[in-house]
Amino acid sequence: MFARFAAGSILLILLGACTDTSEPLATVETSDAQAPNLSKAEAFIDAFYSFDPERLRPMLMAAPESAQSILYYQGWAEGGNYKVLERGACAVDENKLISCPITVQDDPVMALNTGFNVTDTFTLTFANGEIVKVETSSNDQPIYYEARAWVEREMPEVMAGPCKDRGTAGSTPGDCARAMTEGYRRFAASDAYSL
Repeated sequence: MFARFAAGSILLILLGACTDTSEPLATVETSDAQAPNLSKAEAFIDAFYSFDPERLRPMLMAAPESAQSILYYQGWAEGGNYKVLERGACAVDENKLISCPITVQDDPVMALNTGFNVTDTFTLTFANGEIVKVETSSNDQPIYYEARAWVEREMPEVMAGPCKDRGTAGSTPGDCARAMTEGYRRFAASDAYSL
């Protein structure tokens, strides 16, 4: 009888462990701990899409390795006439980083006549309440990369002019975006273009 009771008790303990509901509480605690960082991430997105580098730069003080590329990208976005269509809320992702998806309409993609709108995702790493790293990713269509390669090959004056030294300090991202947009239009009108 004791053996049956012990086995039944173990089964009840195991079932109890399987139905433990404490994990959502841990998620709430994590979200609460991240709340100040989520607010800072939203402020970062506001600063990025203000197209004012002097507003964005202070937010990148603790992220020197990311600052140059993000400031360049802001200039590119301004030159590419980025318009926010859908601003997803910043959220803590599975890696405990903060991701902010932003769907935009922009001139370079519109020049390709695909009817597609890109979603850029900003992934922010925080340490001690400061942004220490920013990475970007997007769901660009393959035709976008084909167009870029075509411009690089067929319009070397763009690469030697406004797009020279892309991503570096002193480069001209807005001018590069406008020149690439014109290049994408030419690509879309060429025999090389096919969807």
